Amino acid sequence: MKYNFGEIEQKWQKYWEDNKTFAATKDETKPKYYVLDMFPYPSSEGLHVGHPEGYTATDIIARYKRMKGFNVLHPMGWDAFGLPAEQYAIKTGIHPRITTQKSIDNFKRQLKSIGLSIDWSREIATIDPKYYKWTQWIFMQLYKKGLAYQAEISVNWCPELGTVLANEEVPEQIEKGYTVVRRPMKQWMLKITEYAERLLIDLDMLDWPESTKEMQRNWIGKSEGAKVRFMIAGEDLGGLNTLEVFTTRPDTLWGATYMVLAPEHPLIEQITAPDNKTAVDIYKDNAKNKSDLERQQLEKDKSGVFTGAYAINPVNNEEIPIWISDYVMMGYGTGAIMAVPGHDERDWDFATKFHIPIIEVVKPAGNQKSDITKEPFVDDGVSVNSGFITGLKTEKAKKKVIAWLEEKELGKGTVQYKLRDWLFSRQRFWGEPFPIIHLDDGTVKILPEDELPVMLPEVDNYKIIGTGESPLAGITDWVNTTDPETGKPAKRETNTMPQWAGSCWYYLRFLDPNNDKEFVNKNLEKYWMPVNLYMGGAEHAVLHLLYARFWHKVLFDLGYVSTREPFVRLYHQGMILGEDSNKMSKSRGNVVNPDEVIANYGADSLRLFEMFLGPLSATKPWSTNGIEGVYRFLNKIWRLVVNEDGSINAKIHDVKPEGDSERIMHRTIMNITEDIEDMDMKFNTCVSELMIYVNEISRMEFIPRELIITLVKLISPFAPHIAEELWQRLGGKGTASFEKWPEFDPAKVQKSVVTVIGQVNGKVRSKIEADTDTPDDKLIELMKQDEKIRSYIEGKEIIKQIVVKNKLVNIVVK
Repeated sequence: MKYNFGEIEQKWQKYWEDNKTFAATKDETKPKYYVLDMFPYPSSEGLHVGHPEGYTATDIIARYKRMKGFNVLHPMGWDAFGLPAEQYAIKTGIHPRITTQKSIDNFKRQLKSIGLSIDWSREIATIDPKYYKWTQWIFMQLYKKGLAYQAEISVNWCPELGTVLANEEVPEQIEKGYTVVRRPMKQWMLKITEYAERLLIDLDMLDWPESTKEMQRNWIGKSEGAKVRFMIAGEDLGGLNTLEVFTTRPDTLWGATYMVLAPEHPLIEQITAPDNKTAVDIYKDNAKNKSDLERQQLEKDKSGVFTGAYAINPVNNEEIPIWISDYVMMGYGTGAIMAVPGHDERDWDFATKFHIPIIEVVKPAGNQKSDITKEPFVDDGVSVNSGFITGLKTEKAKKKVIAWLEEKELGKGTVQYKLRDWLFSRQRFWGEPFPIIHLDDGTVKILPEDELPVMLPEVDNYKIIGTGESPLAGITDWVNTTDPETGKPAKRETNTMPQWAGSCWYYLRFLDPNNDKEFVNKNLEKYWMPVNLYMGGAEHAVLHLLYARFWHKVLFDLGYVSTREPFVRLYHQGMILGEDSNKMSKSRGNVVNPDEVIANYGADSLRLFEMFLGPLSATKPWSTNGIEGVYRFLNKIWRLVVNEDGSINAKIHDVKPEGDSERIMHRTIMNITEDIEDMDMKFNTCVSELMIYVNEISRMEFIPRELIITLVKLISPFAPHIAEELWQRLGGKGTASFEKWPEFDPAKVQKSVVTVIGQVNGKVRSKIEADTDTPDDKLIELMKQDEKIRSYIEGKEIIKQIVVKNKLVNIVVK
């Protein structure tokens, strides 16, 4: 009987849906396991084959954990507000709700076709008023706690899009040809800075990639140092005759040969000399057109203008020139720096370009030499040319300078963070409305909770109105309202929340998606939280995770959640490229649609192949030839169990496995179990183990039935459709999805290890450890998975593979 994957996959997907097989309920008798994918944004283009990689990986874990006796929650929803949907709606004239829902329906269809064990009864979308009611409610709690406020700040403004852009959105929009300028605007802000220290400290309790934690640390940017006051030389400036700077190296004060202000600094207008005013004004205007990200780039060419003013260095009373430059930003620190070119790379570049003196005030300890005329010395060392701290090592010198500054009332030791408060408003239509009204007397009021949700108006026109306000500002029937508490005339807040808002807390709503009385029931939250495994792309390594952690900590402080952190373990899957080894995109024409792959090879082939391509965290190219090999493997499994007439293979006997067959079974169970449990989730080697296992048992004259049952169970998380069908044909009851995961007996594995040399074209390229007497085909597969070996054979034709048992594998390539 032919392996009819299309019929089999539709049959079991319908079975799972009809029987609500994966619906999760609270069950105190089992340990819980909450596995979650990062909220997908449903675009009109649908999925390409790169997307299912992460979804398949979490599904393997979810299915494995169920078989291990866990009560598993594996939900899915949609991060559906956002600028792309609004822009598409403006372009086409079709309401964003219609286009977004169409995208959601397509994404859902595609995800279901992959055979994911998702509890679809918990599906949520950020655009559903039943959902964003609670996003608005959480904002209310932030407002009541004093963490939400309005402020006039400098923002990235895009006149064509008619909205403020986050720094991270700027490069993409500029690439599309849009103009982005800096301008002051009144915006809603959230005081994430109040949580900076906790966001930093609690990273240590998380099982996250160290690179991601380091990115979070860098974004928060804790610095210990001192605030120092510099007097401005010359005439009195109406009390504003001092400049305050923050420095992490107060020991280098004697090397400060100039100061730099951000182009937005309020003192510039007052201190600029008449002869310098024109140049300063031109420079300030040019700086408005640069994003913070552009200005932060260390490698860019330094630019600046001298103001004509001087400051007095407090440690030696020397006058030093005050410049302005866009590499200093008003949003960080005080918007002013003391520049020490001998010991800071940016300052050295600037001073070299503008011929400003460079003075050595720190030299390396010991016999190490440095030459600050060629490059700055930026490490700790010993102070030189530095008055009363000369001869002291850096740490002692810092402390002594801080004590002196505090004694002289010229500054003080302090801690500073690079993290800025969260700009939380957008001038868009397609976003969550704020639960805020403005009264005629200027009063800003939060609405009562029974007024939620504040829904978006049903209108046909949501184009930008050209005033710098959201399109909502032009919908007067919606804007004009009354204060429900006093009956006085009021106007609604017309900014909307950023897309980040809905994705900040969705993991909590999955726990109790239909609750209209509270955002989550406390008992359900306590049972299911925290998320045990959170998987998604590294592009969300900073902001999404930082914002979600911030909201979670606020909810923890308010007593609404029981954990300090939302996501215990985080994993970033790699990227699947096109067959041309470039990122998949419509413009390159290298996008592979999973619908076509599933139609030609089946969902199980797609799932297995995506895991077999290489390490889960690695970037690797798609290969149509490769998936044909996996498809043949599934056909081999099918023929191993099912005869052409549909009966069970006569080679399968109800006998107890013994000797080699027993050892092979226990070894395979052990290896696959260990690889799934491994921190790196070694699913590629799991598939290799399954292939080796099938090869070994296929050669047996009689196959103990237990070996086949074990195979069906082991492959179930990876290729669930064929596993279900074979389980049923072998007489299994119900679904294989909740069968007990096979256990191995260490005593029956007989595992001893040898070191095997890996050669490519006769040259030693690597070494691996393998079980003694590992079969040749398995040893070759293990060697091919070695990263060093892979780098020499990838993309090349393999001519010959030579194995010297327990000693060597030589792969000959063209």
